[in-house]
Amino acid sequence: MATAAPARPAAADDPSGSTRRTTTASAAGHAEPRTKLVLYALAAVLAVLVFAAPLLWSLLRAFQTNAVITEAPSWSTFFDLTAANFAAVGGTAGLGRATLNSLLVSVSTAVLTAVVATMAGYGFGRFRFRFSGAAFGAIVLTLMIPFQAIITPLFMQLNAMRLTDSLLGLVLFYTTVNLPFGVFVMRNAFAAVPSELEDAAFVDGAGTGRTFFSVLRPLVTPGIATTALYAFLASWTEFLGALTFLTQQRLYTLPVALLNLQQGAYGAVDYGLLAAGAIIAMVPCVVLYVALQRYYVAGLASGSLKG
Repeated sequence: MATAAPARPAAADDPSGSTRRTTTASAAGHAEPRTKLVLYALAAVLAVLVFAAPLLWSLLRAFQTNAVITEAPSWSTFFDLTAANFAAVGGTAGLGRATLNSLLVSVSTAVLTAVVATMAGYGFGRFRFRFSGAAFGAIVLTLMIPFQAIITPLFMQLNAMRLTDSLLGLVLFYTTVNLPFGVFVMRNAFAAVPSELEDAAFVDGAGTGRTFFSVLRPLVTPGIATTALYAFLASWTEFLGALTFLTQQRLYTLPVALLNLQQGAYGAVDYGLLAAGAIIAMVPCVVLYVALQRYYVAGLASGSLKG
């Protein structure tokens, strides 16, 4: 009579099998975060390449002569670099004055936009009055209208106010264009601050001004920095408005002055000189953005909150 085969031990009685399954699950669990980390790193490197490649290409072209830029690509001359373009830009008449004009206009625009947007954002974010939602909606709606579509009536209005051919008029124009974004960011920044902080300050005897400057202002500093930085960058790089409202060469801003960096016969453009001028114009933007990056990101995050 055949003897029955001994029964295999249950899975629960097999400690070695349980250990193997636990080890496999643990290894899979560690492999998944590592895979995500590698994918995130690759995506970050790709994003850096996409955004940095044009900047590096412009920087390389700025150190090449116009002959090297316009000729057929050749490895024998491609890396013949020189600083002659930057020396020529530094010696160009009127470019230094245009840089000072751009700096004056951009800084004034940033300060004025930040002040007005902060005051408007405080009113919209901390008070409720009749038609406040409709007024704020109208301001946000203007974000969808490019200023190029209304540049003709803006020119006629500034001309009637005798503010054309004036840096003050250009500052007011840039401030008007950048205010909707600034009001949007500052309104949401103030709305994100708990009202209990303001109530506690009033209980302690602080007035509206003291509460604003001592309690609310430190909390909305990222929004203020975002508004000022956005206005500065927009006015520093803006070309069409400056070209439209300014006709005197002594008032030209840097983008308009760079248009005049043309040398040679029959209006031939010196691309190396233009690339060097563009790199010089790029430096303040990069420095400011790197210096205020943490405020800029925090301000945009506060502006995305629903209030």
